[in-house]
Amino acid sequence: MGQVVGLPQPPSARFGQAKGNAGAARQNARMQDSLGNPLTLGDAASLAAVNAFVEGFIACEARAADVLAAAQDDSPMVQAYCATLHLFAESGAAAANARPFLARAQARASQATERERRYIAAITAWADGDTALAVQLHHAMARDFPRDLAAIKLGQYHCFNRGDCPGMLRLALHAMEAAPEVPYVHGMAAFGYEQCHLLDRAEASARHAIALRRKEPWAHHALGHVMLTQGRLGEGLACLRELSDTWVGLNSFMVTHNWWHVALFLIELGRGDEALAVYDQQVWGVEKDYSQDQIGAVSLLARLALAGVDVGARWDDVASRLANRLDDHVLPFLDLQYLYGLARAGTPQAEALQRNIQTFAPQAPPATRAAWQQVAVPAAQGLLAHARGDMHGALEGLGAALPRLIEIGGSHAQRDLFEQIYLDALVRAGTASSLRQAQGLLQQQVNGQPESLRLQRQAAGVYAALGLPAALAGR
Repeated sequence: MGQVVGLPQPPSARFGQAKGNAGAARQNARMQDSLGNPLTLGDAASLAAVNAFVEGFIACEARAADVLAAAQDDSPMVQAYCATLHLFAESGAAAANARPFLARAQARASQATERERRYIAAITAWADGDTALAVQLHHAMARDFPRDLAAIKLGQYHCFNRGDCPGMLRLALHAMEAAPEVPYVHGMAAFGYEQCHLLDRAEASARHAIALRRKEPWAHHALGHVMLTQGRLGEGLACLRELSDTWVGLNSFMVTHNWWHVALFLIELGRGDEALAVYDQQVWGVEKDYSQDQIGAVSLLARLALAGVDVGARWDDVASRLANRLDDHVLPFLDLQYLYGLARAGTPQAEALQRNIQTFAPQAPPATRAAWQQVAVPAAQGLLAHARGDMHGALEGLGAALPRLIEIGGSHAQRDLFEQIYLDALVRAGTASSLRQAQGLLQQQVNGQPESLRLQRQAAGVYAALGLPAALAGR
């Protein structure tokens, strides 16, 4: 964990200050966070911990967890930020672990500012599973308190998990107007633009963020997305590797996920052994019990296997951690990858999780019930079928889910795993109809990523199976 020593500098010296408020910020620095947002603190010594959360969260740094050291301070935002960290565990126990902190925050809410009360309400909605209300509250906060960048980034997280890409961008644009000097704002905007397929704007925002601060890992991440989408594979690999020396002090998700992107470029370029080494050295093993690290491992192993790389017994180690996830049901996007990891390891827990998803879906919170019932249930059936060698079952289940897959959240690059599995099922089903469909899908992908040796090899096999010259692949 990163450490915060002493109190931070005044906001004007840290991230800048909204025009006209610089004098007030200096006068009241001990009662404002480093972005100039007023705080209700019972103990001024807690300001350092609050700033560690705010700054660490928007910078994707591990020091965000330093706020837990101030948990004895019952100030509303200290308690709300502690609750936020517990909810980010994305586990079945996360909400229960967060509630004592929320109760303390609510008990002092009458003494808090309007911004603080709204943040507490948004975290409470999250804990209750009402992410629709949480998103509504975060949008309102972005309009009224656009320098509350932690609230805005959290709102983006919820929009991301609901497949609401325009919502992610709207939140970032509010912050762009109010805090243009903060590099992380431009990183947030870059990812919002990228998920909305506004790739030129995404790259410009990412590069501006990096110009302001070279260590801006979320901007690096957005740039990796852009270059992968545009088929700039060699350039993307070189870019991320050149920036990777700054990936220190980050939370486990950010560091493993950026290396995950490095591995994607390597797989596409036909350098599977190097990608497997990245998996072993950088992606799996930082926080093996954390949800995001687990799904990163599952999706990277799956991609490696689909690309023909022998991953050996690595599925077993991942599955030993996933066995604790059978009753979580926090996000359908997570459950589906837990299930596939368990199934690829050949464990009976995969069937148990698939049954649990079917049982849970009709009881899911209203905000996510449709995604569970109409996307996660058929997708789970298809993923389990694929892992068990039933290609027709895989096509049936995934075919029903893919048109609405965005509703379970995740990025384009992350959801591409499900499309790769569907395409693999088409090829392995081996019927005239499935091969024709595979050819159409594959050739479009080859056209968009002419550097991808993985796609060229797969397309060559399909052309051969269709009685066409394998040399057509890549043209």
